[in-house]
Formats: sequence, C-alpha cells, structure tokens
Amino acid sequence: MNAKKELLEHAAGRTIQYVEVKHWHSYDEEVVISGERGDVLPHLNFEYDNGYGCQHLEGTVWYADGTWSERVEYDGSEWWEHRERPPLPK
Repeated sequence: MNAKKELLEHAAGRTIQYVEVKHWHSYDEEVVISGERGDVLPHLNFEYDNGYGCQHLEGTVWYADGTWSERVEYDGSEWWEHRERPPLPK
C-alpha cells in the first residue's frame, strides 16, 4: 500500500490542517513525519504492508471541521479511522 495514496483517499472531501505520522522502516528505526498537508505528503510517498503483521504507521490527522482521523490496528491489519466529537450532553 502507498501511504500517501491511502491518506489522500481516506481524507477525500476534508480539509487537512495538520498531520503527524510515525513510520517504522524497521523494528528499531522510527521516523516521525509531521506538519501541514503540503509539507507531509512528499514524505509519505512510500510503499508498506498494511496487512497481517506488525503495525507500520501510527498517527493522527486533524481536519478544519474539528474532526480527526487516527491510525488503528487490529490483529495485524491497520487503517485510518475518521472520528467525530460526540454530541454534548443536554
């Protein structure tokens, strides 16, 4: 999977304000990529295995509408999940 393409497809229709992603090139080499959309996207143009195995990406994307996406993992698979603020109690 291409990390840049995956993020752009997931965020389609939303205005990205800020991105922070941790990427492991190997089990002991962590790279942090953070900044505004235009600064981050060139650094996310790499392939990784998003299927079974260890998690390769971790991070958060903040949107202009107040929502965010976070990287989630289950049983070795990983993906972006969009989150909205819950409604305030009455």
